[in-house]
Order: sequence, then structure tokens, then C-alpha cells
Amino acid sequence: MGQQTVLHLQFDLPPGHDPELLERLRRLLEDFTPRVQMLEPDSAVLDLTGSLRFWRRDARGITELIQLRTLALYGVRSGAGAAPNRMLAAMACALTPPGRRTVIDDSPDAITAFLRPRPVRQLPGVGAKAAATLAEYGLHTVGDVADVPQLTLQRLLGARAGRTLHERAQGRDTTIVDPTPTPASISTEHRFARDELDPAQHRRALLALADDLGARLRGSGQVATGLTCTIRYADSSSTRRSRTLPEATLHTVLLARTAYAVYESLGLQRARVRSIALRAGSLRPADQATRQLTLDSGDDKPLAIEAVADRARARYGHSVLYPAALANGGRAPADPDCRPVGSTRREPTGYRRAAGDTG
Repeated sequence: MGQQTVLHLQFDLPPGHDPELLERLRRLLEDFTPRVQMLEPDSAVLDLTGSLRFWRRDARGITELIQLRTLALYGVRSGAGAAPNRMLAAMACALTPPGRRTVIDDSPDAITAFLRPRPVRQLPGVGAKAAATLAEYGLHTVGDVADVPQLTLQRLLGARAGRTLHERAQGRDTTIVDPTPTPASISTEHRFARDELDPAQHRRALLALADDLGARLRGSGQVATGLTCTIRYADSSSTRRSRTLPEATLHTVLLARTAYAVYESLGLQRARVRSIALRAGSLRPADQATRQLTLDSGDDKPLAIEAVADRARARYGHSVLYPAALANGGRAPADPDCRPVGSTRREPTGYRRAAGDTG
């Protein structure tokens, strides 16, 4: 496994925090190591490999010191996972509440003891469909999967997915900590003509916004790993919720699903909504993205249609093709940033050609 030490932190940020708080936290973390990667909306990954000797502390000691300083200087608690590689550190952090830490020693026994009892769904990249397929063969835990030969997993999931799953079940991960500064984000907003009560119209606005974000991401060759939804109400108050995407993506379908999930988590009851905004954050080049392991072929068709729609839009304009759920009287919305909304609740799986278009 080598002698690498990776620390994954998840900050318990206060509601409505100063947008500059993450930048301040980044500067604090860089006092410990120059290899710091901030992950919006609330996490950071540090490569501590070269720092342990300088600070004369082991992984647990330096983690405690970092958590103490973030709390003392900025009032921010954090959950922490430290491990010999990035995957294990992220898994450990996900299981650790704010103010606590989980440290996995750099030994085969420690890694095995941590990994084997975990549900296979906790391995990064294992989707619900892949987990269900593995369960059909009695493979419920990481230990179950680790005991299966790689060739068997490849027959179950495919060559690439099976090989990747085998490596992860053994606790292997070669992903490095990229100290690139926090990437930019892109945003889009829908303002209703009047304060809107209908949840179906809220959902269609979310779909229109996700469609716009997806098109802009694909046009710029970037993927997003985080999505923030801001809802402003009739009394000028607002609610903002952020969520890390299951996988870095530039696809409308996946952005919309996450937007719907964030919206549903708010539990709005007859709220008078004035506007809805979506922000795609933690952008990075699309060629650095990896697809989640999944057997859900239902996603293939909409993604193929999306590629066709992008080519048509590039040639004839944005409104020539649009998600069918946004159809209103057979006409495409005139402005991609402010589309009329209706009452349908269909998922964004198809596109419709604008009325009168013969191209």
C-alpha cells in the first residue's frame, strides 16, 4: 500500500455562512500541507504524506490538530477520515460524525478489518443496480466481493466495471490529491411571473434549469460534482441546499434527478416561490470524470438523445430541441434561461422538436 497518508475532512458549515469561509479554511489547511484539494460544497482532501515528519505527529495527531484549529479559529467542526489512500479516507470520513475522526492504519490487517464488513454499496462507484445484481449472487459486503475472483466479477458486471470493483474491494486506489484551486461554478435562475404555489411548476422549472446547466457544461467541456439549489420566497427569504452529485456529470438527466431530490428534501408545503436558481459547482475538465459503476441501461437512451440534441442546437439554435416535459402547447420555450412552466411531472428522458421546425 505504500506510505501515503490521505486525510478527508467534511466541514459542518453554519447555515448562510460567508462565501469566503471555504477559502479561509483552505489557507489554514495549506499551513499543514501544500497538497490540499477543496471539494464543494463542504469538504477537503489533504495529502499528509510529507507533513507527518515535519509536524512530528502521526496521522491521528495531525488530524486532531487540524480539527482543533478549524474549530478554534472559525467555529467550524469537522468529521475526518485518515487512511493510506483517498478512497479509504473518503469512506472513513463518511462514517464519522462532526468532531470525531476515524484513522485507518497503513497495514493490510487494518484495511481488511475496516473494509470487509461494509455493505458493498458503500464502495465508491457502486450504483443501486450493480449492488442489486451482486446481491442476487449473495455478494452483500465488501468482504464477499473481495473473495470473488476478478474474472467472475467481470462476467457479472463487464470487463472494466468488474476489474475496478475488484481493485476497490481489495482497498486499492491510485487517485492522487490534486491541489488545483477550487474551480469556478456556473449558475442559472428561473423567475416566475407570479409567486408560484404549484410543486409541479417548481419541478418543471428545475428541469429547465438543469437542461440549461447541462448544455452549458457540455459546451464548455466541463463536469460538475456539486449542485446547489436556492429557492426564494414571496417574503424575500430564501432557502439554499447543496448536494454532492453521485458522480461528476454534465448530463441533464443526472443534474435534474439531483435537483429534484434536493427540492423534495425541503418538504415545502404550499410555499409561495418567487424564483429558483441552480448552481453547478466544483467544475473540472470532462476528461477527468469517471462513470459510476451501474447496470442501468435505461440511462443510455436519454444520453444518446442528448448528444443528438446538442448537435441540432449547435446548428439551429437552443429552442429547436428541448426536453419533452417542457412542452407547452407544442412550442418550445423562447428563452432557455426563463422558460414557461406547466403541470406535467414527467422525468427528463426525451426531447421534442419545436413546432414549425422542419430541419
